Amino acid sequence: MNGLQFSPAGILLAIAFSTAMGSLFWWMLHVPPAVGRQAARARQSVKAWRRILVPTVGEVYSDRAIEMACRLGRDQDVVIFVAYILEIPHTLALATHLAELEKHAGEILAQAGEIVRLSGLQVETVARRGRQAGEEICALARRLDVDLIVMGIRQRVSAAERLFGRTSNVVLRRAPCEVIIDRLV
Repeated sequence: MNGLQFSPAGILLAIAFSTAMGSLFWWMLHVPPAVGRQAARARQSVKAWRRILVPTVGEVYSDRAIEMACRLGRDQDVVIFVAYILEIPHTLALATHLAELEKHAGEILAQAGEIVRLSGLQVETVARRGRQAGEEICALARRLDVDLIVMGIRQRVSAAERLFGRTSNVVLRRAPCEVIIDRLV
């Protein structure tokens, strides 16, 4: 022959190079489908949660909301604020000493804080007095600059709640941030 000799190593290198270049060109020419603007904004919004507020009353549906907030924040470095709002009737001064209610609020907040700590997240508990829980939750959300409120609600509501409105309705309409409502079934 002409003196041309092909070494097996050279042939393997040529095949590997050709395959790599072919794969690279195929990847460059097959651009993934474009993500819509709304989808990109929704994805960015979910990743932006850093501070989550969860109002609680110590019931099963409130504990579920706390657990949901923990699951939502598990992959992010979130701070969960658990709040108990002591609703003070208009017939009493806001500063009225209510030892039994304050003790009950402390117990509920301690239990809620333990749920968050078991999830490995940072928790801050807040007890606050107010005339209407929904308004106080919204004011607290503004003061704490939260990104999300997670609330649990009961399945059944009383006639008075239907007539005068519920806390969740006020929060949904007036919150300064996103709101997630979890209804216990």
